[in-house]
Amino acid sequence: MIADHASNFVPSDIELGIDPALMHEHIAIDIGVEGVATNLARRHGVPAHLATVSRLVCDFNRDEDDPRVVPDSSDGHTIPGNVGANREERLNCFHRPYHDALSAWLDAVRPGLCISLHSFTPALKSAPASRPWEVGVLYNTDDRAARHGIRLFAEAGLTVGDNEPFSGKDLNATMNRHAEARGLPYLGIEVRQDRIDTPEAQERWGDLIAEVAARVALMLEAA
Repeated sequence: MIADHASNFVPSDIELGIDPALMHEHIAIDIGVEGVATNLARRHGVPAHLATVSRLVCDFNRDEDDPRVVPDSSDGHTIPGNVGANREERLNCFHRPYHDALSAWLDAVRPGLCISLHSFTPALKSAPASRPWEVGVLYNTDDRAARHGIRLFAEAGLTVGDNEPFSGKDLNATMNRHAEARGLPYLGIEVRQDRIDTPEAQERWGDLIAEVAARVALMLEAA
């Protein structure tokens, strides 16, 4: 399991220059993901590779040459401390070590299935149309696991987005680099944040994702 946006931590030597309250909103962290990931790791034995700095410091689910890897703004909020920031320093301190460690781990383990875990807002302030999906499954060119995952989440009674609310054909940097490039099947899971905003909900979703992922892994083995 990989969670690129599990933390809202900002190192003491970086000043983002934003209202501290924003560090608890979606622009800084995927709300609920750390709790779900902890449940998956501790209750279900799913090894986890979790980000330990905020996406506003460095966005691990972006390619190095993407201007948004150190974002100047997010959902209508300017990030003053990132305007003119030393991008190469941020990449060296955060992005490259994160991905180097992930690469070494996947090469050593060669898992039968990767889970990419994110969460999304019911609506964006900059684009307020509601998002009806409770969970989305994202993929780029490799949809082997995604097809099973979409069906299984739907069978659990959920409203499921097929490459919604984001398309993995546009935003899939970590899975493109580490799963698709290795031929590893993956589930790109996006849970709506109002479904995982309490510890009890995070536990339930951890259990559900563990069950779905286990069934997907068995189906892939049998294929």
